[in-house]
Amino acid sequence: MKVLDLFSGIGGFSVGLEKAGFETVAFCEIEEYPKAVLRKHWPDTPIYNDVRELTGERLRADGIFPDVIVGGYPCQPFSVAGVRRGEDDDRHLWPEVYRLVKEIRPAWGIFENVAGHISMGLDEVLSDLEAEGYAARPFVIPACGVDAPHKRDRVWIVAKNVGDTQRGRQRGNDGRRSGQEPENRCKDVADTKSKQGSPNHNGQKQGAAGKSEQGQLRRSGGGSHPTLWPTEPDVGRVANGVSNRSHRIKALGNAVVPQIPEQIGRIILEVEGLI
Repeated sequence: MKVLDLFSGIGGFSVGLEKAGFETVAFCEIEEYPKAVLRKHWPDTPIYNDVRELTGERLRADGIFPDVIVGGYPCQPFSVAGVRRGEDDDRHLWPEVYRLVKEIRPAWGIFENVAGHISMGLDEVLSDLEAEGYAARPFVIPACGVDAPHKRDRVWIVAKNVGDTQRGRQRGNDGRRSGQEPENRCKDVADTKSKQGSPNHNGQKQGAAGKSEQGQLRRSGGGSHPTLWPTEPDVGRVANGVSNRSHRIKALGNAVVPQIPEQIGRIILEVEGLI
């Protein structure tokens, strides 16, 4: 399946999805340093500059027909680390993603944002997608869910285009399923977040045997005890002489953990009967 990767950053979405068997056919990224990283690793894949200028017509003219749209749209409007201005924030770019969904009508959408999105803005996203005939569901998946050594809760929204094949689906005038109120739509994802176990420093849930629920333990760094991810590299903490250090840190902080879209991608391929 062909992927349009929006707000691409250094390509975390595409790294994961391509491991699952997808193909990235276009990126959209405005920052220069991440674009340089994308050009290095995907030299033949076009990179569009600004999501506000990208259109379905432009993509079709360039021979690009995505089956899947993905992207972690800017989190600043919803993050508890900021002032949470929501739609009044000029970085609120979900409407541009929604516009592209309407223009392209991909078979699937996968979107990511901070956990603060649950209490601000998520219902708008779900309503918009359902209004266009997408069955959409949010999940809280932390980085430790794929055995990374940190928690990092994130909201992942998976949407499937059912409207093009199920035009008879009953809806209210605003596109919601009949009888469903917006305040109830995010309740399950909020409950899931509150019920998650506390991970330890290796990203494992605290349990009777202290075992991870996912993955196979592997050894790292030549040590005598098994770990899931190496917490630190084998070299000393020397930052002097590291080129573009601040840009690298920012890019990594903005990137998704690739193993999460990889797992989502494998499930999508199973649903589509492609694996």
